[in-house]
Amino acid sequence: MKILVTGATGNIGRMVVDHLLARGADDVRALTTNPARARLPDGVEVAVGYLREPDTLPEAFAGVDRMYLAPVLETVTEVVRLAREAGVRHIVDLSGDETTDWQPVAQAVEASGLAWTHLYAGEFVENTTVWADQVRTASEVREPYPDAANAPVAMDDIARVAAAVLLGDGHEGRVHTLTGPETMTRAERARRLGVVLGREVRFARVPLDEAAAVLEPAMGEYARWYLEGFGAMVDSPQVATTTVADVTGEPATTFEQWAAANADAFR
Repeated sequence: MKILVTGATGNIGRMVVDHLLARGADDVRALTTNPARARLPDGVEVAVGYLREPDTLPEAFAGVDRMYLAPVLETVTEVVRLAREAGVRHIVDLSGDETTDWQPVAQAVEASGLAWTHLYAGEFVENTTVWADQVRTASEVREPYPDAANAPVAMDDIARVAAAVLLGDGHEGRVHTLTGPETMTRAERARRLGVVLGREVRFARVPLDEAAAVLEPAMGEYARWYLEGFGAMVDSPQVATTTVADVTGEPATTFEQWAAANADAFR
């Protein structure tokens, strides 16, 4: 069974490759625009191509049975058409439900007529690093919604699930909603970060405009959009799922585990 991983230079795609190999996969092809940057392990077949340039894909799709599809909106319809024509049988996509901008990826995959599995992921726990400058300089987080609550998921956990699904059976036609193991408020996340760092990290409630200005150096034009998304989570917190553990057989990464591994970013 040949497995294609698209976006293999990206954070999650690169991890999918590693987890496939760790699970014993022996016929992995990785799609990348820059093989040198990807630093793919020995034994991984490299295909040069780009999801946003579909004419680079037919050769990469040839002979593939299953594929991990990174979320690219602009060309997804053409990409899945080419996958079907090449004989790909099962697509595992990273996308999102109808409340997200990534739902068109899932819709296009379903419309292809191929077997599918959707991985719906919410906020990545790695987004916590947008607080790094504030925490380093003032031991403070300035945001508008201290009571907004969600269960951020580690990108490595998403990759672990993707690898398990690509190598397993019984996932066709299923939606796997991926979260971290625990729902917590923004203020609680800041507090727990402080515990890991060994000092208090205060949460200061400020207006949306001020908070967006604080994050713009790290997030640019997406700062306001990112913060606005938490407004709905005040009254409707995200419920943590057990999907990572259920699919992989290993628990999801806790916030404290992630923070400890990335503490230097905040010091």
